[in-house]
Amino acid sequence: MTTNLSRYFDPMESIASQTEGSSIPHVLKVIAQRYVGDNPPHEPVYRVTRTSAIRKGADHLYEFPLGSMFKDMEAGQRVYAWAKLWIDQPHEFIFHLRCFGQVKLYHNGDQRFGSSTEEEESNTAALPIKLKINLLRGWNHFVLELGKDGEGIGGAAFGTGSRKNKPYHFLTPSVEREGEEGWIYTAPLAQPLNRIPGTNQAEAATGVEWLPAIEEGNGHLNHLYGMQSGYSAFAWTTLANRTASKHRVSIAGTAYGTLRFIWQGKELLAVQRPGDFSFDLDADPGSGDLIAHCYCDGQGWGFQLRDLANLEVEFVIGRRVHGYDGKWLQLGPLSAEANIDPTDYLALDKAVADRHVNVFWMTDQPGAHVRPFLENELYGRWNYPLGVTLSGLLGTSQLLQREELADYVVGHVEFATATYAYSLWDRDRFGAAGLNNQLSHIDSLDDCGSFGALAVMAERHRPIKGSRAVADEIAHYIMNVQDRMEDGALYRKVGVSPSMHNTMWCDDMYMSVPFLCRYSELTGDSRYIDEAAMQLLLYKKYLYMAEQQIMSHVYDVRNGKPSRTAWGRGNGWVFFSLAVMLEALPNTHASYPSVLAFFRELAEGYRRLQGKHGLWHQVLVDSESYEESSCTSMFIYGFALGVRHGWLEDPGPYIRTALAGWQGLCERAVDKRGNLYGVCKGSSWSNSHAYYKHDLGWNLNDTHGIGIVLLAGIETQRMKEWLKEKA
Repeated sequence: MTTNLSRYFDPMESIASQTEGSSIPHVLKVIAQRYVGDNPPHEPVYRVTRTSAIRKGADHLYEFPLGSMFKDMEAGQRVYAWAKLWIDQPHEFIFHLRCFGQVKLYHNGDQRFGSSTEEEESNTAALPIKLKINLLRGWNHFVLELGKDGEGIGGAAFGTGSRKNKPYHFLTPSVEREGEEGWIYTAPLAQPLNRIPGTNQAEAATGVEWLPAIEEGNGHLNHLYGMQSGYSAFAWTTLANRTASKHRVSIAGTAYGTLRFIWQGKELLAVQRPGDFSFDLDADPGSGDLIAHCYCDGQGWGFQLRDLANLEVEFVIGRRVHGYDGKWLQLGPLSAEANIDPTDYLALDKAVADRHVNVFWMTDQPGAHVRPFLENELYGRWNYPLGVTLSGLLGTSQLLQREELADYVVGHVEFATATYAYSLWDRDRFGAAGLNNQLSHIDSLDDCGSFGALAVMAERHRPIKGSRAVADEIAHYIMNVQDRMEDGALYRKVGVSPSMHNTMWCDDMYMSVPFLCRYSELTGDSRYIDEAAMQLLLYKKYLYMAEQQIMSHVYDVRNGKPSRTAWGRGNGWVFFSLAVMLEALPNTHASYPSVLAFFRELAEGYRRLQGKHGLWHQVLVDSESYEESSCTSMFIYGFALGVRHGWLEDPGPYIRTALAGWQGLCERAVDKRGNLYGVCKGSSWSNSHAYYKHDLGWNLNDTHGIGIVLLAGIETQRMKEWLKEKA
């Protein structure tokens, strides 16, 4: 969005113009309700992924290894791969493409790219080709035309250009496979397709056959798993009684081997040999779980049930799986040593940890695996801005005594942590996880510290499944894996792009210090708070600009000098982290005087730079840059805490600064619907202020700002109440 607006909206649209606009609790309620209403707590979406030669890599690009897919493919032949992507709002997006031979890319039937000889020969290059494509609202169909080069190499890698924030997964495009994840592809063709697919249509309408082939299930588990003597598998469905009374249900079928049926946790029937069987059960109104435990004796295993005679009761799949219309899910094969309770796995949030092989649910069709995918824009996602957002919602729930807000936060956290172990398995099995894309592939402080700190705080509300294991992994990463300078300072030896390699960012104070403080409180281990204090003071050494009493955004490790750019939010991260640090650090700690002195120096530097409307600017030292909401909120937060805890020697000027800042936010950055304006989008870095001023625009309702505005309001309210009690 443009950066040169004098105002974001008319004063009449501000929340300050409303009757309760001066009431901080009211403002917090409106912002929180707007956010939760826009981001409902939908669960993961379960989809079929078929075993295929095409799979995702760790960078979330789909890999098309033509050479291994079709070793006998001849020069001049072409393979077509086809998939689709759903887009909620039209926008321009950057995709990445690597060419390992001749490649053409079509979007909605129109060619968007054709490889040159140079691009085909640069297949070992580290940097992919970046393709800007205007995505339309609704379905966007992509087709790759792939050929081999003169050396017999062929194929491509194609997908999202933003594996951290937009780890797009493509869906199969044909009506026969509606709802499945992944690409379908042809065998090598001597002639080009008559027409490039650009809309949903039947595969037969294209005039060619598409792979991987669909194999229907037949109840024989050797069809799924092979004949594995001594192994077993579970099959699960639910029996739905849609009436208001109990029904006696007669079930009959054919067994292909030994099995037993379990109804609502109790064994009903044990079938000792192949052949026909029958049994009755009582079905109360609603749904109940029916599980079959099948054993392989080397001769056969599995079963088939006949249709129910009672039309008021029916078998229904236990969890909706897009791309599958069957009634049963399968879990196996399991070794004799895998003594598990199948009901522990009905939540579909973990794989069976069998010492011989780890397995997850699949359909009754060979090669058709069930996988959970995160398809919410925000809810359930794990990234550092959401760590701040949810911290603000959690604090708001406490201030307003709104338990449902805390439940929302805990549910979001548990969405990620409960599936953490599974997502590691999913990543290893399929190349990249369908959810937890950052948590399952931690390679930076951004991936773990901010949200990890929130998860530790959220677990104080109630126990959260998987949270402690995640916290332990994050602590290990920060202490033992993240790259460090010779003096121990954390830095980015390898960034998400080459320009970020060998840099130290003041942002990383927030990505590490609050978590270390929270984890130290959780474990009672002082090593972590010692580390947090050390990092703060080391970052001061590299990034503090004493003459201005503010922080440089980045230290260029390669060139041994700071960027000397005064980015607002980067400075906000540091001040926020100092405030968290001082709340957690005992005043008897050896580093306390130095940390407190640092806080006071920055407080004075930031106070002097407050803008005329109460807000701070995107470039702190440039009043012509736009008024930026996230740094404003972090400064307010730090000042309010500093006043209440007595960290500031002369609190008067800071009280006035904090109150003016909050009023400025309500008048100029928050509208009456709870929308937040003026939050700088995610950044790279530069040695020039012009980059921050002109290239880094602001976003509406950006998660970098929502939570910290809430926290600023909470601490301003607490400061006001403290001053009133003290008067």
